[in-house]
Amino acid sequence: MAAQQAARRDAGALRPGAEPEPARAPARPLGLAALLAATADRHPDRIAFVDQPDKPAWSGRPAITWTFAAAREIAARLTAGLRALRLPPRSPVGLCMAGVAESHLALMAIEQAGHLPCLIPVTWDEARLLQAAEAAQLQAVITHGQLGADRPAERLCRVAARYFPLRFVAAFGPHVPDGVIGLDRVVLDHRGDPAAFGSAEAAGLVTFTGEETPRPVLRDGDALTAATALCLAPARIEPGDRIVSLLPPTDLRGLVPGLAAALLSGATLESHPVFDSVSLSAALAREGPTHLVAPGWMEPGLAQAGVAARLRSILFVHRAPVRLSARTPGRPGIVDIVVFDETALVAGRRDANDVALLLASPERAASGGLLRIRREPDGRLAFRGPASAARLLHRGIARDETVDDWRPSRFSTTLLAGVVTAVAEA
Repeated sequence: MAAQQAARRDAGALRPGAEPEPARAPARPLGLAALLAATADRHPDRIAFVDQPDKPAWSGRPAITWTFAAAREIAARLTAGLRALRLPPRSPVGLCMAGVAESHLALMAIEQAGHLPCLIPVTWDEARLLQAAEAAQLQAVITHGQLGADRPAERLCRVAARYFPLRFVAAFGPHVPDGVIGLDRVVLDHRGDPAAFGSAEAAGLVTFTGEETPRPVLRDGDALTAATALCLAPARIEPGDRIVSLLPPTDLRGLVPGLAAALLSGATLESHPVFDSVSLSAALAREGPTHLVAPGWMEPGLAQAGVAARLRSILFVHRAPVRLSARTPGRPGIVDIVVFDETALVAGRRDANDVALLLASPERAASGGLLRIRREPDGRLAFRGPASAARLLHRGIARDETVDDWRPSRFSTTLLAGVVTAVAEA
């Protein structure tokens, strides 16, 4: 579209007597906060987030059902609290939380405050957290005071003692150590500006890749939206639907089909960070169009429980490397998402454009220009397009890469009879 607009401007300038069109300022990248605000403006009473019912038992905080208007109000208050810290613009701020409503609101508050959210798994040990803090140059981090028997805020205090640039640790819930900012009090003490929420230019967000040493990957809001659109199309998620997610929103695997998909579509997100079969069964039994997001390894158990019959779709998320031959082919309503590190994801509906077919003939994969795939001479898959526009950070600085470059992955595919049976490391 931008290229077409530029071509029309150039053509107009060449016509005799034609007045040149005024130059248009490039659109500011908007992120998740803008998506929340857009739905809050139009449907303030629609449900945005639903907490897992047994949340008080392992977090010490109540389970709350949030409307879009209420979510925007609380996120605006958190934004005001973050701005009071006087961090430099675009400071990396860690978010080390399970997938509860507070984590979703905190992510958008970091974004609205003009900083760079860095999503960190709350299950990481102290050594790995220290590596992540150093790699992303974290200046603040938001976490839980309590998560079951674990005390994430205490662990991050020890990380901050070893990494001097990490100036602020903040936490929700009880068991907040001395020197840690209690975010429950911040919400009560600050008054944000809900009307302005979502208007800030998003700095993007950071997720981490790497099996041994965490490496931060920067993705802007447009790239996140493009990747999310690839999931929404085969899943057919509509405004007012409900997404029940079993995956933590700390990387592409959990963030895109969960929080990002809910905000982009205007759907409700119910997160289940602590697996409980009774709680999940009750959630899936409630009326209304429901989409379940689950790791791929859960397919046999869910099939045995007969879950698919009462859901609009099930999104099985697979992290490469993965075997695809064990799946049940042709089941309606099943969407497979294969995630390639933090670079790209490929999604397909099992009764239509299955991922095994898309990866077998990547040049035929239709994604509206959001993602292109090709096989390199050495057999590795490479990605190009807005949905794969991600860059590695080195000590807080992004590598100088052209956004539209081909990005080779470390994965190749195994084909049998024209169908991909596995994605493996090359």
